[in-house]
Amino acid sequence: MGSEAAAAARAVVVAVNGERYEAVGVDPSTTLLEFLRTRTPVRGPKLGCGEGGCGACVVVVSKYDAVADEVTEFSASSCLTLLGSLHHCAVTTSEGIGNSRDGFHAVQRRLSGFHASQCGFCTPGMCMSIYSALAKADKASGRPAPPTGFSKITAAEAEKAVSGNLCRCTGYRPIVDACKSFAADVDLEDLGLNAFWKKGVDDEHADINKLPAYSGGAAVCTFPEFLKSEIRSSMGQANGDTSAVVVTGDGWFHPKSVEEFHRLFDSNLFDERSVKIVASNTGSGVYKDQDLHEKYINISQIPELSAINRSSKGVEIGAVVSISQAIDILSDGGAVFRKIADHLSKVASPFVRNTATIGGNIIMAQRLSFSSDIATVLLAAGSTVTIQVAAKRMCITLEEFLKQPPCDSRTLLVSISIPDWGSDDGITFRTFRAAPRPLGNAVSYVNSAFLARSSVDGSSGSHLIEDVCLAFGPFGAKHAIRAREVEKFLKGKLVSAPVILEAVRLLKGVVSPAEGTTHPEYRVSLAVSYLFKFLSSLTNGLDEPENANVPNGSFTNGTANGIVDSSPEKHSNVDSSYLPIKSRQEMVFSDEYRPIGKPIEKTGAELQASGEAVYVDDISAPKDCLYGAFIYSTHPHAHIKGVNFRSSLASQKVITVITLKDIPTNGKNIGSCSPMLGDEALFVDPVSEFAGQNIGVVIAETQKYAYMAAKQSVIEYSTENLQPPILTVEDAVQHNSYFQVPPFLAPTPIGEFNQAMSEADHKIIDGEVKLESQYYFYMETQTALAIPDEDNCITLYVSAQLPEITQNTVARCLGIPYHNVRIITRRVGGGFGGKVATACAVAAFKLRRPVRMYLDRKTDMIMAGGRHPMKVKYSVGFKSDGKITGLHVDLRINCGISPDCSPALPVAIVGALKKYNWGALSFDIKLCKTNVSSKSAMRAPGDAQGSFIAEAIVEHIASTLSVDTNAIRRKNLHDFESLKVFYGNSAGDPSTYSLVTIFDKLASSPEYQQRAAVVEHFNAGSRWKKRGISCVPITYDVRLRPSPGKVSIMNDGSIAVEVGGVEIGQGLWTKVKQMTAFALGQLCDDGGEGLLDKVRVIQADTLSMIQGGFTGGSTTSETSCEAVRKSCAALVERLKPIKEKAGTLPWKSLIAQASMASVKLTEHAYWTPDPTFTSYLNYGAAISEVEVDVLTGETTILRSDLVYDCGQSLNPAVDLGQVEGAFVQGIGFFTNEEYTTNSDGLVINDGTWTYKIPTVDTIPKQFNVELINSARDHKRVLSSKASGEPPLLLASSVHCAMREAIRAARKEFAGAGGSSLTFQMDVPATMPIVKELCGLDVVERYLESFAAKA
Repeated sequence: MGSEAAAAARAVVVAVNGERYEAVGVDPSTTLLEFLRTRTPVRGPKLGCGEGGCGACVVVVSKYDAVADEVTEFSASSCLTLLGSLHHCAVTTSEGIGNSRDGFHAVQRRLSGFHASQCGFCTPGMCMSIYSALAKADKASGRPAPPTGFSKITAAEAEKAVSGNLCRCTGYRPIVDACKSFAADVDLEDLGLNAFWKKGVDDEHADINKLPAYSGGAAVCTFPEFLKSEIRSSMGQANGDTSAVVVTGDGWFHPKSVEEFHRLFDSNLFDERSVKIVASNTGSGVYKDQDLHEKYINISQIPELSAINRSSKGVEIGAVVSISQAIDILSDGGAVFRKIADHLSKVASPFVRNTATIGGNIIMAQRLSFSSDIATVLLAAGSTVTIQVAAKRMCITLEEFLKQPPCDSRTLLVSISIPDWGSDDGITFRTFRAAPRPLGNAVSYVNSAFLARSSVDGSSGSHLIEDVCLAFGPFGAKHAIRAREVEKFLKGKLVSAPVILEAVRLLKGVVSPAEGTTHPEYRVSLAVSYLFKFLSSLTNGLDEPENANVPNGSFTNGTANGIVDSSPEKHSNVDSSYLPIKSRQEMVFSDEYRPIGKPIEKTGAELQASGEAVYVDDISAPKDCLYGAFIYSTHPHAHIKGVNFRSSLASQKVITVITLKDIPTNGKNIGSCSPMLGDEALFVDPVSEFAGQNIGVVIAETQKYAYMAAKQSVIEYSTENLQPPILTVEDAVQHNSYFQVPPFLAPTPIGEFNQAMSEADHKIIDGEVKLESQYYFYMETQTALAIPDEDNCITLYVSAQLPEITQNTVARCLGIPYHNVRIITRRVGGGFGGKVATACAVAAFKLRRPVRMYLDRKTDMIMAGGRHPMKVKYSVGFKSDGKITGLHVDLRINCGISPDCSPALPVAIVGALKKYNWGALSFDIKLCKTNVSSKSAMRAPGDAQGSFIAEAIVEHIASTLSVDTNAIRRKNLHDFESLKVFYGNSAGDPSTYSLVTIFDKLASSPEYQQRAAVVEHFNAGSRWKKRGISCVPITYDVRLRPSPGKVSIMNDGSIAVEVGGVEIGQGLWTKVKQMTAFALGQLCDDGGEGLLDKVRVIQADTLSMIQGGFTGGSTTSETSCEAVRKSCAALVERLKPIKEKAGTLPWKSLIAQASMASVKLTEHAYWTPDPTFTSYLNYGAAISEVEVDVLTGETTILRSDLVYDCGQSLNPAVDLGQVEGAFVQGIGFFTNEEYTTNSDGLVINDGTWTYKIPTVDTIPKQFNVELINSARDHKRVLSSKASGEPPLLLASSVHCAMREAIRAARKEFAGAGGSSLTFQMDVPATMPIVKELCGLDVVERYLESFAAKA
């Protein structure tokens, strides 16, 4: 057997973008993504998570069936797909469908033109998901040919095209619009701001001919002819030799039958521990490989396992049939099949479903207790499985299979059979799932599926249950189960409220989450809710949760009046989760400073879309490059006695481990620093101070080897003579463990609190609210490339927002002068890269070889830190009319082990809190030093929490007085005099104070009153879904910082610009280009618009541009623009004499003459703010309307209306993107993102499986943004204002609206009296929290009350 297999061995051959590649000398565990990025020029697919959970690595894979002469293509996650499984396949990446050399594809151009790319790291993956969806639709038979320029795809399908792709920047709305621009059933006028036509201009109309031309998928050849020829040739050779198992690469076995599979196991080719059986390998996204594998058995080419057999009895699906194929098969069947298909479409994401197999999913559920939706649904449908162990084949029920002990590698799942329940009217089949994302890409808290055979009782109209199957999935059990006791009880029963109540009580004894399961009570409540939903549909007289006749609230299709038709027949059975996404943008364009003020496309957006934009990990590896991965502590406070490695394949790849001892003698153990605030250690020294602290760096020859070797580390701990760790703010208070706030950063109290409280009619004492942390989830994890140079110099390419601080930290760590360290940052798909850069530098400095580090997502999440969690207590006094007299806040902030930026947080929190006139304001703020990872700056640090705290207090006051919250908000907004008292010089001139106007425009409008009335009407008619609406104002104090800028004009007239700021997706380069063209434009007849294409902003370089500072605080774009304007002004003064002397002169000729005259054509400026104007206030307000499912806790954001004061926008398209992106990131913070830790403070929500940022299906269904141009202020940069961080605060309007909906639910089930309508609602308000606040036992209470009435 061994010799036969060896004789058949051959290299894996793949085509990549039409080019042939032989994978010679490639490790058998190599993924497609790794191969593409290290063995080909391709850089478009990115490593975002390594779990198939983000979509950054999506490519299109094409396979050729030579017998049928057909090519099938599908999107796939290249980080999970193993290269060895792709022999004779073709791969198309974003570069392959379009690029700068051959021309960009319509998808790429439309994404750019709809302003749908910011940092750009996710954009190539987005492109391929969209391209794949278009190709699939266009190949579908039975669909009419679309009009010219359109695809066959529908608008609904287009919205789902990127349902599995994550984006942290844009807020998804422009991406959705770009997708929908291909759909013939969309009204192009409904699409948002774009570069193809001007919205709202009478003579500018949306027209398909103005969009980049699309001619269908045929324009791109995804499978080259040469590969077809090779396949046909190889078929002929294979037909001549059927004795050997096909072997490819250096250890891949491809059995062609079940018998061959078992013969492989009986051979001596490998031992069972070193082999991995794969079909698609998507399971490795859940259960990560802990070691390398030498051998792989690919079962996907066994024909029997991919067979699909239909008969009158049902359908038999081979175990390696993909989930997507199964959906297609079942969609053509009866009602039960179609329902299964619908449920399966919510499992994973399109690019995972395309490769993940039905059998693999079932095997993981049986062997590894995977939380499978598929197992639950198929269990309820009465499915059976065929399995083979050695020569024995058996067919058993799925229930029996799941109950068996975990099967071993020799057990082969052959097929799954689903019975055909036909068109029997007596059959009812329903499935349910509750997950953080409606469209999938999220594991359910609980899933269930129910099948009943029943008949209608003539007298009562209810159903008599003859037989029933009740299946429940991942509620904390090992696998899906049937609730046999409940089934037995229901058989023969006429469904009624008492029967359902008893069934529910029985179910609670069956569904019992195992110890350690998160949210156990919530999961039980969900199971109860689903059973109630199902059974109530079989009775007559109960309020059916799915069919309550209620109006569809105030969701409108972009109209401004908010009036809806509330007729029941039009709005029954509406699932708000599936409403289409619509939007409206309003803004004013100005030509005063053109091209400043024009909504031009983001610089480099098309390059980002094609994958040609270069990020740090895209830089080709230098000769002799090594790779590093962190070994970190899992104990919060312990001596590190030693680090060893398990005996394994991966540990053999270790070259060395860099630790504290490798820091040069003159250096210091510094990993990151915050100027004037404090340092954080790079390595444990010698006591680990938090779980996640860096112990050392494993060095290996590839990044994968480094990752895998780090997993093999075994750390010896000792807690002898050490105090217990301080993990919470309560612990810190008890041990007096604090950081100090420097006097220059300390906020100032206002007024006399005690006197203010004495004047109050009402008081709230010791109110409380908690806010948890939030992970950055930049798409590009922390990464660096360090290259040692001569004379103790070193160059680092770093993904960081703070190159200058990184330079200083590296130099101090290595003990060398700052000028020996050069930090280069071109663009960033995520910031905060200080720690990686320093560790990378130490390794390169020690080994005298280039070293690259690219953190895997789990390590990044464990080490990064995130937003500051805090606990707040407050006491507030107020008058009977709602006027607040005084507020005192006790704030305990969990800062982690080092100060980082924490000392700057109090002033930011108080600054946002001061948006209301509190009368008197006092506070006691403690920065708690704890044994957890250091918390750091995350978008709107401190301000996000402070603004929310203000809303929590105001809502508490409103609830106490039983008045509308908006009345309290409006009464306590500042007039200009009180604004000056609270904000001092930041208040500016009275004409710039726009908040009252903005708030009144929203909250006092007739439309808002109509919408509020409709919400009330909806709630009165709907028991199980409740709506809430809220309007929240914000004030954000931004600080201006000095900034450098350099402008150099080349002899050909092209212009190179350098600034201190870093392009992180915020449009810095775009605004700087516009400013350069504007400032030099007085030398041009067209005002400078012709110069835009001549300007290039080049990468940040700490030896070329000193005093660059850091990128943050929302003002880097404007201060960089001002520095550039200053540089340009000096150049204009030098060039003016030549221009005046020559008269009309083309730009290129002007520069040529200046060069001949030896005029200096470069200028370096350093702009500093006016000492009397170092800060200003930003204002905005948002209305959000939500719908809460009382039975599940799921929240749908029906509509959000944002009004934001952008000043005179430098680029409305860029600022709009910042507003939308910040808002959606804020939605994640306030509602969804759980950055939880275990009892040792180690992050456990450490990947895309457990940490859920917003996706396209969780943004507002109607997303309206208005940018207003407030009064001019010459002190600001061309009267512009910041837009990057302040809009995040507006997302608290969603949280506040959720509170209103929950209040309506509590009123429904607990009555209007008592304290039930006043409750604490912390951040984030996740589904379990919302359900708990609505009531975990609402079903039981309802049934009991219903039974009592009966």
